Amino acid sequence: MFAMVVYFVAIAALLGVILFLAGWLGVKNQSVEKLRPYESGVIPTGLAHVAYPAPFYLVAVFFMIFQVEAVYIFSWAIAYESLGWKGWFQITFFIFVLLISLLYIWKKGGLSWGPAGKK
Repeated sequence: MFAMVVYFVAIAALLGVILFLAGWLGVKNQSVEKLRPYESGVIPTGLAHVAYPAPFYLVAVFFMIFQVEAVYIFSWAIAYESLGWKGWFQITFFIFVLLISLLYIWKKGGLSWGPAGKK
């Protein structure tokens, strides 16, 4: 435990030194472009409360959900021999639920980017 505490303190000290040196030695040229907020590559115009289109958030959420599911399937694939038929039936049910949820998202228009999709 002592080694972990020493390691944590050393990393925190190194991080502090690096941040201090970057702030002290770094170039400090202020310009209009550097002071402008960065909005995912889009130059901000208009009011700040204008919302981004929903498909951006939907794709991000769907990606996270299905990426986590891929981790479960990969971990099953690593240990499939020791899990036997019981594990095979469980992962088959899991994949079936994933397919049903994907079909549900598709039918609700969650994968449609164009204006013709259901809202």
